[in-house]
Amino acid sequence: MTLMMLVGFFSLLLFTDGVYSERNCCYQDVLNHLNLTKNNELYSMTRPVKNYKQPTRVSLEVLLYAILDVVEKDQKFIPYVWTVMRWRNEYISWDPKEFCGIDNVSLPSDILWKPDLTIEEMTEKDKAPPSPYLTINDKGDVEVQNDQVLVSTCRMHIYKFPFDIQSCNLSFKSVTHTAKDIRLQPSDNSSEATEWSREVMRTQYEWLFINMTVTTNNASDLVSQDIIVYTINMRRRSVLYIINFLLPVMFFLCLDLASFLISDSGGEKLSFKVTVLLAVTVLQLILNEILPSSSNRIPLIAVYCIGIFALMLLSLVETIFVMYLMEKDHVSQDNEADRDRSLSEDCRDKQGKVNFNNCKGDVHEWTKCVCVYDVSAGESPSERLPVAKEGNSSKRTEEYHALEKLSDELREMEKTLTLLLNSSKEEKCGYWTRVAKRVNRVFFILYVTVVSLFLILIFSNWSNP
Repeated sequence: MTLMMLVGFFSLLLFTDGVYSERNCCYQDVLNHLNLTKNNELYSMTRPVKNYKQPTRVSLEVLLYAILDVVEKDQKFIPYVWTVMRWRNEYISWDPKEFCGIDNVSLPSDILWKPDLTIEEMTEKDKAPPSPYLTINDKGDVEVQNDQVLVSTCRMHIYKFPFDIQSCNLSFKSVTHTAKDIRLQPSDNSSEATEWSREVMRTQYEWLFINMTVTTNNASDLVSQDIIVYTINMRRRSVLYIINFLLPVMFFLCLDLASFLISDSGGEKLSFKVTVLLAVTVLQLILNEILPSSSNRIPLIAVYCIGIFALMLLSLVETIFVMYLMEKDHVSQDNEADRDRSLSEDCRDKQGKVNFNNCKGDVHEWTKCVCVYDVSAGESPSERLPVAKEGNSSKRTEEYHALEKLSDELREMEKTLTLLLNSSKEEKCGYWTRVAKRVNRVFFILYVTVVSLFLILIFSNWSNP
């Protein structure tokens, strides 16, 4: 009888334990045990500590999923990040053995108190809804995971654009709580954050992710706030900028150098240089739409464009000056030709006769007058004079010989003066042309030297770290 009673008692206990275990093998039993309901404001209204002097220690982890965009003109940085916050809720704890080994539960995020962390650099609120759930474990640790598309401000250093390296900060801190209430600490160091971000990185677009550094700025007193700064370092992919901008400007400079092979006598060289200069101006307008206007230092790419523009402008001015000198020489030749034509008309009063009154006092006029005296080769003056009749006196015959001798002397004088005049005229007509060619040659040597030094200086500054 006693033995049967003991067996029945143990059976009842086993049955009771089995019912109890089955009844508590669900998450709702854990929540009922913790008295966690939406109507219970004990957990959501105040900071979950039993002693208000004890601060809540919040652990923060940030991973970079993608670099969506970097807007240099507006100085905006748009990353896609994953944040994880962990803290201790002193009112939450249970024994997993009493609940079939359940050691964590997920529940709506608005039931429990959460740290009011914000990002100082954020300029726009994340339009994506926050994560609707959080996770608690049996020891009272609360974890909230959230992914965000952040639109933040970032101070761009574009001095070496497009070979620049940018560093953008994400500074996390509490909105209202001081160090007396919340102490922030990172859950990973810089190397771990960099390695994990590289593993989860999905896309980088124009930018190449280098690393992420984690810096903790602990408050020096209890009225200040702890700040955790995540610095994202990235390098721009510069291949497209080299192909679409730097090389075209360089090609225009080469065309300007090649224009020195064009003759200065016509206007083709001048129009060609103006066209190339206008093309560089268009590229400068495109560059102005990319670079921000708030940069403290003039970017090297702006110096590159302005320097090449100035060199090409100087080359254009030199071309105009050379054409002016050559035109001055042409005007001098035209005036000389008009003067010669006028003198030729004045030296003749009749065809085949010489006007000696207009041919006095000037060697050039004298030569022109001599040219008018036309005597056919092999024809002597005696042949042009009427044949003396037989029986003329010897006096008239001597006059004919004297005139023939005078004609020979005038012919020799004409040849000599013509040679002297042509030599002097050639020297006078080619003076400004020779000066223009000499100026063009010297300027080309100086131009190539200055261009080479300028490009070496610019690219050396770009390549320096």
